[in-house]
Amino acid sequence: MNNSYGLEMHPLRDTLYAELHSRPFQVLPSPARISYLAVIVRSDQKQAEFEHFCSLYDYFNGTPPENDSVCFEVDFGPFKVRRDKHLEFISYMVIHTEVDAQLGFFDQNALAYLPLEWLSSMPGTTIAAFHVSVEDARTIPEPDLALVKSHFEGMRLVGSRPQNGDAQVWTTFQLHSDGCGRFLIYNKRMSDSQLGRMVQRVVEIETYRLMALLALPMARKYNAELVVMDEELAQTTASLSDATEPLDEQALLSELIDMAAWVEATRSKTSFRFSATRAYHELVLKRLAELKEDEVSGHLTITEFMTRRLTPAVRTCNTAGNHLESLSTRIDRVSDMMRTQVEMSIQSQNQQLLTSMDRRSKIQLAMQHTVEGLSVAAISYYSVGLLKFLIEAVYDKGVSFDKSLVVGLSVPLVVGSVWLATRKIHKRFLLLAKVKEEK
Repeated sequence: MNNSYGLEMHPLRDTLYAELHSRPFQVLPSPARISYLAVIVRSDQKQAEFEHFCSLYDYFNGTPPENDSVCFEVDFGPFKVRRDKHLEFISYMVIHTEVDAQLGFFDQNALAYLPLEWLSSMPGTTIAAFHVSVEDARTIPEPDLALVKSHFEGMRLVGSRPQNGDAQVWTTFQLHSDGCGRFLIYNKRMSDSQLGRMVQRVVEIETYRLMALLALPMARKYNAELVVMDEELAQTTASLSDATEPLDEQALLSELIDMAAWVEATRSKTSFRFSATRAYHELVLKRLAELKEDEVSGHLTITEFMTRRLTPAVRTCNTAGNHLESLSTRIDRVSDMMRTQVEMSIQSQNQQLLTSMDRRSKIQLAMQHTVEGLSVAAISYYSVGLLKFLIEAVYDKGVSFDKSLVVGLSVPLVVGSVWLATRKIHKRFLLLAKVKEEK
C-alpha cells in the first residue's frame, strides 16, 4: 500500500492488518440449509487437499485459486462453499439458501450439492460432519417439541434460547442414520449478520468439542498403565528405604532407566494431544459464553451439557498429563537417590582401597628400610674387599705397617661413609618428590 507521508513501513504491517480479517463472519439469511465438515489432514496431505479443493471448481466451470489461503469463500450458484484452514484440520461449510418449504428440516441438506466422487476422494479423515437447518419465524411458526424430536429420530434433545432468546437451538450431540449430526436453529429476531455469527459459534463448539475429545482414549489407556508404573516405582523406592541386605544396584538402575524411557516416550506421544485438548476446551468455553443462552424448560442447555460431559473428559486428559509429569519427577528423584547411594558405595570402596594402599605403603617403606640396611652392609663389604686389595698392594711394595689393623680400622670408616651417602641420596629423592607434589 502506498504511503502518502514518506514513512518507512514495517514489512509485516499489511500482513498484520489482514490477519484480523482473514476469517470474516458469515452474513447468513434465513431460512437456510448448511452442511459442515471438519477434515483432519496431516502435514504431508495439505498440498493434496488444496489441489483436491481446486478440483471442485472444475465441476462448476470455475477458476480455481493459484495459491492456498487461510479462508476461501466461493459462490457456485445454487450453493456457497467456505473453506477454512486450521492447525490440525480443514473445515468446509456448504450453504444453500433456496430452501424448499415442502421438505422436512433435514430432508434437504447442502452436502448433497457436492459431487459424491469429490467427497469420497477427499484427503484426510473426517472428524466432524453435521447438518444445520435454519428456519425463520417469518416463514413458519415455531415447531412444537414433538415435531422437533421427530426430526432428530426420537433422540434426547439438548436445547436453549441463545442470544437472550432471539433464537432457539435444538441438537442431540449424536450421530443420526446418515452418519451426521444435526442442529436446528429457529431464528426469531436476529439479523443476517447476527445469525451468521451464531451459526459460526455453534459449528465451532461442535468441532472443537470433538477435537478436544481426541485425547480421551489415549488418556484412558495410559492412565491404566500409569497405575502399574506407580506401583513399580513405589516398590523400587521401598527397596531403597527398607533395605536390610546389600542391593543389586545395577538391576535397580536398569529398572529406573526403563521406567524413565517409558515415561519420556509416552510424554512425547501425548504432550501435543493433551495440550491441544486444553486449548480446544478453552475455545469451547469461550464460544459457549458468547451464545448467551437462556434455558428451555425441561432441557439441558448446550452449556450445561458441555459442562457436565466435556469438562470431566478434559479433566481426565489433564490428570493423565499431570500424572506423567509427576511420575517423571519422582523417577528423577529416585534416580538421584540411587546415584547418591552408588556414589557413597564407590567412595566407601575408594576409602577402603586407600586404607589398603596406605597399609601396603607402610609395609613397603619398612621393607625399603630393611633393604637399605642390607644394601649398606653389602656395599660396605665389597668396599672393604676392594680396600683390602689396595692395602696389600701398598704393603707388597715395601711399606711396613700392620695390615690387619689397617683393614680393621677401615671397616667402620667405610660403613659410615656408605651409610651417610645412602641417607643423602634418600633425602634428595624425598625433596624432589615434595617439590613435585607442591607443583
